[in-house]
Amino acid sequence: MAEGAIVIVGGTSGLGRELARAFAERGSEVVITGRDAGRAKAVADEIGGNTSGAGFDLADPHGIAGALGDVGAVGHVVLSAIERDVNTVRDYDIGRAIRLATLKLVGYTEVLHCLHPRFHDDSSVLLFGGLAKEKPYPGSTTVTSVNGAVETMVRTLAIELAPVRVNALHPGIVGDSPYWEGNDAMLKAVLERTPTQRLVTMEDITGAALFLLENRSVNGVNLAVDGGWVMM
Repeated sequence: MAEGAIVIVGGTSGLGRELARAFAERGSEVVITGRDAGRAKAVADEIGGNTSGAGFDLADPHGIAGALGDVGAVGHVVLSAIERDVNTVRDYDIGRAIRLATLKLVGYTEVLHCLHPRFHDDSSVLLFGGLAKEKPYPGSTTVTSVNGAVETMVRTLAIELAPVRVNALHPGIVGDSPYWEGNDAMLKAVLERTPTQRLVTMEDITGAALFLLENRSVNGVNLAVDGGWVMM
């Protein structure tokens, strides 16, 4: 494991929180961030171990540097913050589109701009995208576009931050995520199109994230974790 803190942007809920918990249980120093500093600190206390919280909004990138000012040496950075959005072309909300594009394209990059002086040769970065880049749905134009951009950002960041490694994880539908709770019909439809005959779990995503962060020869990779889910 690389020396230094594990910084998980979007670590107050969902997949980011699960990954933060996994690192904390291993004794790592973990810094989780969310839009609300108070909530981030409360979740950090719940996770326990050597976990702390900080607050900033990726869609307001001017505030990122100040919020991360107290972070010391960095071993790994995980950019897991997402916002789900349905924004059709026929009923287009410009504000929501700008927010989502800023969050992933500018916010993700600004985090790395702020933290890169604290990286070392064994540090690594993991970006979260999503399979909407390949499996669009009505209203996904912005989501599909920004996740496609994450795929290409991995390549440029791996060059610019070398020898720091940069990879991306693109999860499929995560069956035990609280977000999908109660949506049994949709989960059943996904399961029927998944060759493994099981839904992706949060444990699967955590395992894939740890592999991408810690394997010192994996770099510039966009990894789909979806059980081979196919569109029909």
